[in-house]
Amino acid sequence: MDSTRQTTLVATIGGQPQVVTLALDDLLARGIAISQLILIHFAVENPRLQKATQKVITEIGGPRYAERPLRLTLYPLMTNSGTLDAIRDEADAHVAWEAINQLIINLKEAHHTLHVCISGGRRMLCLLTMSAAMLHFGHQDMLWHMYTPDEWVARSQEGALMHLPADSGFKLIQVPIMPWGSYFPVLRQLARPVTRGQDVLAAPRQLLDYGEESRRTAVRKRLTRRQNEVLQAFAQGLNPQQVADKLFITVKTVDSHKTVILAECRNAWALPDGEWLDYRFLADKFEVSA
Repeated sequence: MDSTRQTTLVATIGGQPQVVTLALDDLLARGIAISQLILIHFAVENPRLQKATQKVITEIGGPRYAERPLRLTLYPLMTNSGTLDAIRDEADAHVAWEAINQLIINLKEAHHTLHVCISGGRRMLCLLTMSAAMLHFGHQDMLWHMYTPDEWVARSQEGALMHLPADSGFKLIQVPIMPWGSYFPVLRQLARPVTRGQDVLAAPRQLLDYGEESRRTAVRKRLTRRQNEVLQAFAQGLNPQQVADKLFITVKTVDSHKTVILAECRNAWALPDGEWLDYRFLADKFEVSA
């Protein structure tokens, strides 16, 4: 399996082509053997984007990378009617997410190790890419953003400089994310293509919401009427003194009920005995039904 594994850089791109080569140079300098580069972008009919992508194509085919085989693939975001040129509403966002999600699915099924750079292009494009990455990343995959000192930002605008000196202060910064799909593989199966206009993450959320509601119900069933009243008050965001005032009982009585409620919650959510819980946990978990 490892012998067929490829290492791929996926980058979002807008009108600043240098973000792609700066990320690539940094990864190569770290000894990461990138063998494929994929650019996620909107329709290239936009003259600025067209110029940027062409600049990357020229650079990758130039002498700097001549000794390193590097496959470059353009990945325009497609709809049923053509290439998406912008994200103007939620329907466009869902279509774009579906396209990015499918790209990452395909790459992971082909055993690619992914380095994804989200510094280029529209901010929404970067957010959608990060969202899809969280579902499909393994622990070996990396999400990157970049820091460029102001003086070099100005000098490299629009691809005026496609590479920076080693002492420029440029850095790729790893974005800390949780690879949720690695821990809960069912989420990956649920996040499959849906009909245009639908919420692309509705099914995973529904599954998780069902699990949370089941745990809330289990807790309520094990509480007395008075304990449920205390729980309801905490779920409204009240502190112990406010709960006591609302229910006309003492804070000591509130604390006694709270101890029982939190013990039931610990069981329902299978939390370790050493994990600290207080009344704010109740506001967080039961707020939706308060």
